[in-house]
Amino acid sequence: MAGMTIVEKILAAKSGAEQVRPGEFVTAQLDLVLMNDVTAPLAIEQFREVGATEVFDREKIALVADHFTPSRDIRAAMQCKLMREFAREYGIVHHYEGGRCGIEHILLPDEGLVLPGDAVVGADSHTCTYGALGAFATGVGSTEAAAAMALGECWFRIPESLRFRYTGELGRWIGGKDLILFTIGQIGVDGARYKAMELTGPVIEQLDMAGRFTMCNMAIEAGGKCGLVAADVTTEAFVSPRARREYEKYESDPDAEYAATYEWDCTGLEPQVAVPHLPENSKPVSEVRGVRIDQSVIGACTNGRLEDLRVAAQVIGDSKVAAGVRLIVIPGTQEVYIAALREGLLETFAVAGAVVSAPTCGPCLGGHMGVLAAGERAISTTNRNFVGRMGHPESEVYLSGPAVAAASAVAGEIVGPADAAS
Repeated sequence: MAGMTIVEKILAAKSGAEQVRPGEFVTAQLDLVLMNDVTAPLAIEQFREVGATEVFDREKIALVADHFTPSRDIRAAMQCKLMREFAREYGIVHHYEGGRCGIEHILLPDEGLVLPGDAVVGADSHTCTYGALGAFATGVGSTEAAAAMALGECWFRIPESLRFRYTGELGRWIGGKDLILFTIGQIGVDGARYKAMELTGPVIEQLDMAGRFTMCNMAIEAGGKCGLVAADVTTEAFVSPRARREYEKYESDPDAEYAATYEWDCTGLEPQVAVPHLPENSKPVSEVRGVRIDQSVIGACTNGRLEDLRVAAQVIGDSKVAAGVRLIVIPGTQEVYIAALREGLLETFAVAGAVVSAPTCGPCLGGHMGVLAAGERAISTTNRNFVGRMGHPESEVYLSGPAVAAASAVAGEIVGPADAAS
């Protein structure tokens, strides 16, 4: 028989099978179950309704207050309180809020809670971020998360795999966000529907972990079940100082079968911008240049890492945010915030006229810290630009990487980083 892909190997190992094939159903043991302040309350309600009296493992559940926190209103405060009390009642070890918190999909890998070869489910669609570590990670509903919290397992239909191979040389300002926006632009928002997106090639091998996290984060925006990068020396350098348990790295067999293979030479690729109202509407920045903006957001689980803030600060330099534009910078976690503070990045943003926020998902989902009014337009490093995603249904969101978002904040209109870099 043909060999197996990474996702097939992980799900085979977690279900006790020697071999699995796309379309088969398995019940896999889980290494982590994740919920946040939006999804945990419903999961907790379901957990109690089915009569569960214990969680499967106090060490393998993570509750993260990141979406509407610091609490934007009474309802958000009550949801955080419910999650806090549940964590206390059941002795959940990994409960994060306040100054210990951060955006879940940046926080958990940095805390060493997700490792290569893991099987992870989260009641959040961007759980696929962790595939950058060579793990199988996917989003589920709150009801499924409740069952997983009680049982420590979940059933899956083995997905087909798509192989994406990136070659060539990346330009100075090109990062993971540009690569994934370009990819979604090529295959569409349903081009990887219920498939594993395996990211390969020389460009991926040279990409840092921040870029890999960004790409896997947006696998769901192409309809993917998950995104994956085979664990390598770059992964090992990230994981080894964080891991507190053993893990296993997997790579696809040379004769593994793929539903399709895509290959692109990335030499000469421009920074990408996805215009409203779908991530698949990606264009080179030169085709969007000149669109006036009211707001620029740099952060989110997609681009809130220290590496992203460094890029943005480098582009801004000694410049000022354009009159009439609000620049909001959101470090992904408290640790990112502290590191950016020590490096002087936060001072660069503040002096430029930006608002620097506490770690939060905030404006990404129209939560707080940057909700748009009718007729307003934002460029953002977030992952979705659906109608009303960041506020009023008559507002618009353009997606980009941190370099374009920073350059546009200075220019007052969408421009490439080469137009604004100091």
